[in-house]
Amino acid sequence: MAETLTIEKSPSDSRQASESPESSTLTLTLAVDNMYCGACIRSVEQALANLKDVQNARANFTQRRVVVRAKSTIEPEDLINALKNTGYEASLLADFSDTSQKKLTADLAQRLGIAAFASFNIMLLSVSVWSGEHAEMDEATRTLFHWLSAIIALPAITYAGMPFFSSAKTAILNWHVNMDVPISLGVILATALSFYQTFQGRDGVYFDAAIMLLTFLLLGRLLDQMMRQKALSSAENLLKLRQTSVRIVNEKGESQRIPVGTVVPGMHVLVAAGERLAVDGRVLKGESNIDRSIITGETLPHAVAKGDPVFSGAINLLSPLVIEVTAKEEQSLLCEIADLMATAEQQRGRYVQIADRAAKSYAPMVHTLAAITFLGWMIAGVGWQVALPIAISVLIITCPCALALAVPAVQVAAAGRLLKHGIILKSADALERLAPVDTFVFDKTGTLTQGTVSLLNGRDIDDSILAQAASLAIGSTHPYSQAIIKAANERGLSISPMPNIKETAGFGLVAGQGQKEIRLGSASWCGISELQDSKEGSDVFFKVAGSDAVLFHFQDSIKEDADRVIRALRSSGYEVELLSGDNKAIVNALAQQSGIETWRANVTPAQKVEHLQKLKASGHNVAMVGDGLNDAPSLKAANVSLSPASATHISQAAADYVFQGSKLFPVFFAVETAKKAHSLVMQNFTLAIGYNIFLVPLAMAGLVTPLIAAIAMSLSSISVTANALRLHTLKSEL
Repeated sequence: MAETLTIEKSPSDSRQASESPESSTLTLTLAVDNMYCGACIRSVEQALANLKDVQNARANFTQRRVVVRAKSTIEPEDLINALKNTGYEASLLADFSDTSQKKLTADLAQRLGIAAFASFNIMLLSVSVWSGEHAEMDEATRTLFHWLSAIIALPAITYAGMPFFSSAKTAILNWHVNMDVPISLGVILATALSFYQTFQGRDGVYFDAAIMLLTFLLLGRLLDQMMRQKALSSAENLLKLRQTSVRIVNEKGESQRIPVGTVVPGMHVLVAAGERLAVDGRVLKGESNIDRSIITGETLPHAVAKGDPVFSGAINLLSPLVIEVTAKEEQSLLCEIADLMATAEQQRGRYVQIADRAAKSYAPMVHTLAAITFLGWMIAGVGWQVALPIAISVLIITCPCALALAVPAVQVAAAGRLLKHGIILKSADALERLAPVDTFVFDKTGTLTQGTVSLLNGRDIDDSILAQAASLAIGSTHPYSQAIIKAANERGLSISPMPNIKETAGFGLVAGQGQKEIRLGSASWCGISELQDSKEGSDVFFKVAGSDAVLFHFQDSIKEDADRVIRALRSSGYEVELLSGDNKAIVNALAQQSGIETWRANVTPAQKVEHLQKLKASGHNVAMVGDGLNDAPSLKAANVSLSPASATHISQAAADYVFQGSKLFPVFFAVETAKKAHSLVMQNFTLAIGYNIFLVPLAMAGLVTPLIAAIAMSLSSISVTANALRLHTLKSEL
């Protein structure tokens, strides 16, 4: 039997009060478009955390958004003004829309076009000057070409560099630094030095380097922006599937279109063939097949008829359906999954925290290295005209863009990959905790088995007994309870919940007291000392005080791919165990079917927790796979947990991962993805750190020009993001 657990849900709207009056909190999502680096993240979060009513603020660098949890007394304007005073332009995100991101992409593309055009023309003039050195070009002609370059460069640099200059200015005015500060310093110093040299009629003019520097920086930022849009949050991609309107049908059969946000439970919605469902509900009229791959990850069509539940996001494939709405839009399964995904994405895992701390101390280090380089070359006696370009190269090449992107890019890509297979990531560090796992411990009912048990001996049970048992079972979501209720409904028996139903996880249900006590559950729960082992199914007893116990005999079937998944896990080097509260005969039969050699039967929830703790104490890294209800203590006791969950109780699972569908494949796919994500994170760290270790000394030694520094910095950021996106192309080994 199961003990229902609940977790706090993040609201699907940008502003929505918590449902708990005691907490009196709300969650708001703000879009912050000029958040470009790890230093920006720190500044944004700190500015919001300083407000007295803010409980916490978490910035998502990949999406350029910040999720704020605060007391209900706060106003959105307070948050927006706090960020504005720190130099960041923010707006309340009323919906998941990428309009601002498209505008930013278009703006970057336009500035890149101007910079590239100017670069091409200035480079032609520079080539002429370089060629003229061998052809004895006179000084007047060379100076003219330099002034022509200056005339082209000044407006082009001013316009193309504005995103960097304005961001750097804002940061400095608010007494902090970001990655655009060294970039802007490099461009401005290179341009100023070039004007000085031109005015003096000397060589050493860097207009070509300055404008090409901006060209490559803009190219890198544009490509990065495009990759960000490709690697959008899984939550955002989900909510883009929402319909904006639905067609409701009244009692007279008349229909009209209304906004989906105005739909309330009880309304009847007509869903045409080929249309995506906008609401959760149950089928009132019609039969069809629906594509629910967005929910379960399974691509095969699913047949539905009258009475069957359907969920938002699914596509009606064959014929029209009339749906009775059971939940408002913001309470739909699609929004619920998006909320869970968004919560996980905006949290900080251990790797993200490491990268953030590194990026935090990086900016001061950049300026220190540049200053040391400049002073060192000045002491060497080369003159400031030579020392300054070298310092500029150091400023540019040491920007921590790649390091800030190393982890978030992989995390978003992994979450999206998992969601495509019906796996919902509920914890930010779950990927990190699943990767080193060496032992999988499985529960039986609803995990290795289908969880849709049937009552085998229903014909032998009187109607009155079955009705009483169903009236007690209605207080539980356990598969055995649901099977009893289903059997009673099929007979047309009257069922009404008993008062004061209490449930003890792993044992059963009880109602009433003393001589009027009624119990439903295990043999020991009902006071039966001996229980004959069953080879065909599982047993539950119903006992009214003073009467003999009645046996309810159930049977559950193993999931179709359980043996294949277990074999794959074992062949990959994982230890696999089975823990179950059922009797030995049943557990032994299931273990043989699924290929599990180590198993334990008649295990209570407390004994499961104890066993997991022993495994951890002996040095094992344990993943628990349970149904998320009566296995909640075990799920929490393991290093990481996975739970199969039906769509109706997805938010109740106390697991780090929740997977939909009737197969066990998501377990293997999740650990496979976690290991690959870990590998990509390590690769990204290596790329980001190795880039600096290799190129910074070269830049300080004067072997890297500002132009090469710009190309290298842009390529490092692009390579890190592109490496993360490789996760989408990797194939499963199962």
